[in-house]
Amino acid sequence: MPHRSAQRIGPFALTRTLAWLRICAIAGQSTAVLVCAWWMRLNVPLLPLLIGIGVLAVFSVFAAWRLTQPWPLGEWEAVGHIAFDTLVLGYLLYFSGGASNPFITLLLVPIALSAAALSARAVLAVAALAGIAYVLLLYQHVPLPMSMHGDSPNRFSLHVAGMGVNFVISAVLLGFFISRLARVLRLQQLEVQRIRERALRDEGILAIATQAAGAAHELNTPLSTMRTLLPELRREHAGEATLSEDLELLESQVDRCRTILREMVAFGKAQLSQEPERLRLDQFIHGCLERFQLLRPEAELTVTLDPELAGTVLRTPPGLRHALINLLNNAVDASAANQSDAIALEVSRDGPWLQLCVRDHGPGFDDDPEITALGHSHKQAGLGIGLALAEATAERLNGELVAGNTGRGARVCLRLPLAVIAEK
Repeated sequence: MPHRSAQRIGPFALTRTLAWLRICAIAGQSTAVLVCAWWMRLNVPLLPLLIGIGVLAVFSVFAAWRLTQPWPLGEWEAVGHIAFDTLVLGYLLYFSGGASNPFITLLLVPIALSAAALSARAVLAVAALAGIAYVLLLYQHVPLPMSMHGDSPNRFSLHVAGMGVNFVISAVLLGFFISRLARVLRLQQLEVQRIRERALRDEGILAIATQAAGAAHELNTPLSTMRTLLPELRREHAGEATLSEDLELLESQVDRCRTILREMVAFGKAQLSQEPERLRLDQFIHGCLERFQLLRPEAELTVTLDPELAGTVLRTPPGLRHALINLLNNAVDASAANQSDAIALEVSRDGPWLQLCVRDHGPGFDDDPEITALGHSHKQAGLGIGLALAEATAERLNGELVAGNTGRGARVCLRLPLAVIAEK
């Protein structure tokens, strides 16, 4: 079921954790073998043990290389990594007492880790591998030799000491690496929640777009009627200067509404074609500002454009122009709340990012985590659509929308990766 799979961490996170665990195992095994052979003077088969550790080191290098490759890492490939680790551990235990070795319980560590990341079938396979290794080591192994020192602890005391060391190692490994896996799980759950919220927002935007398309279709008829009647009214009242001027203004506004409806249709067609418009950055900014000045002629706009960026050719999707105009329009409304018409647009580069920052002289944002939520507006007459549409456009271009206060108003930055929108 889908909700169960969402709780799994996945084979890649497990394999990455195993890679770190393998490095710790190589260091710990090398230290244990050398201490037994050189300090405790146990007659252990040193060469076979070092060969096993060396093979594990070679596989560790391969596993690290595999994690850097782009193709996906499957569940059974992760099981294969665990199987190799189990095989090497069994090989080392064979030459160091088999099932009587206190470190035999390390065979349980891969089972515990895989239980948090893999499916039930994979966990059963890992458990079966560990069980087979344990049974074989019960009957087939090289016994642990006694110490060459006469005053050394007896075999039982040595075994108890090994169990104590094994307990500490197991506790540290399980505590540390399972906490890492749990952190990955929490991050994945947050990502799933974010994707779900984004999907709900996009559904809301789609619903608004559908209603807007229907409204545009219905508005075309009354606008056509008004466009027909207004010239006749102007002719009938040609002698009344004040009324004639009002009718002329009303006629120009009706023409403007018809132009906006045509642009809406053209925008929809452009969105369906998915063909980006190729423009220099300065041309794109100029086109946006021309459209914005028609919408808000009262705005006092200050533009700062980095000269080095002006000639950059952009592959601008249709929604980017509307996103920037929405931000400028919101800024004018925010400044108007403080009896000001001043806003500023700053176009700059921040490393690999193109930044379109809009500043206003309004009251700023309050401490609200849902500042770009659909339907959530800081303006009395706002619909709560502008920032949500701008954020949706940024996310489609692998960018982000960053909002904050400056002390004298708010600053909203549309950050877009140049690798995505700039012509190469």
